[in-house]
Amino acid sequence: MAIVTAKYSQEDLNAILRGFKVDTREYAFQPLTAGYINDTFLVISEKTPVFVLQRVNHNVFENIEGLMTNIDRAFKHLKATDYTQIKLMPAASGKAYLSHTSGYWRVMTYIADSTTHNVTTDPDIAFEAGRIIGRFHTLLQHQPLMQYRDTIPKFHDLELRRMQFLAALAKASDDKKEIAGSAIFFSQEMLETLTGMNTKKLPQRVCHNDTKLNNILFSKATRKALCLIDLDTLMTGYFHFDFGDAVRTIVNTASEDEQDHSKINFEKQLFESFIDGLASNGPFLKKEEIQALAYGVILMPFLHGLRALTDYLNNNIYYKVTYENQNLDRCLSLFDFTKKAFKNLQYMEREIAKSIKALS
Repeated sequence: MAIVTAKYSQEDLNAILRGFKVDTREYAFQPLTAGYINDTFLVISEKTPVFVLQRVNHNVFENIEGLMTNIDRAFKHLKATDYTQIKLMPAASGKAYLSHTSGYWRVMTYIADSTTHNVTTDPDIAFEAGRIIGRFHTLLQHQPLMQYRDTIPKFHDLELRRMQFLAALAKASDDKKEIAGSAIFFSQEMLETLTGMNTKKLPQRVCHNDTKLNNILFSKATRKALCLIDLDTLMTGYFHFDFGDAVRTIVNTASEDEQDHSKINFEKQLFESFIDGLASNGPFLKKEEIQALAYGVILMPFLHGLRALTDYLNNNIYYKVTYENQNLDRCLSLFDFTKKAFKNLQYMEREIAKSIKALS
């Protein structure tokens, strides 16, 4: 039996794929390991990638029906001459996913000659990232919000994450609390600061909610951004969520769990290229949304860091880890970037005001 991973053989995955409306044949599979949450495989026919097969982690995403309804609806609108469409292949039942004894599975079309970047030092890549995120939002800006389900309620809610952190802290071992002492202190300090900075009521949008750089597909040939991927967290939100999440992974050229914090930076040229790319879509944001963007750049890395710290204190039950303290390393790296973003708050506000124009 050909083993693809410790969990799944090639025969297992072919049996799952036969539950979808795709050509019946024997496919080969290549595991894709970039994500923290789902199990993902490249589906190969005659040495050519044709689909992406993915098992959705229902321990993390409990509302599979709502999640897949959101993605299916959005994919139908995420298409344009400058935005490459991804399609879901229906299951034999006609649904957008397959319920199987091993879990919940989906199949998506594969975008040929595409690539992703975990980090970049290239202003052109930063520009394209801004452009495609703006395009994503302009394509979905007229979608009725009530048609999209909040599959993870309060996903980026600061108060919810504070409560989860405090609950984990109360249950954590003394050893873990000692090892994570500096991160715990910074969390408590920053929670007070961000609560004081909290924005006034903003218009909601259909947001991606996980716009890190490696969730953008780029053309290998032209280096242009093609589309956003990994839409599991697609639901209503605020634009500064997507803005801040993108900036934290674009202007910092270090990896997310970098242990040498001297390598963590805030590259101003990349920031300016990113907002120029965003602005190339023309005005699509309201004035109050634009005023919240710099806040988003501080909020999002802190929230991700706080979630990683919470998971560390909870003994790594959410994110995949390859070593015991990886969540703590992620947390400390994200907190270091939070500090550097905070120092650049006034700079960001100036550049944003100069480049991004509000809807009249």
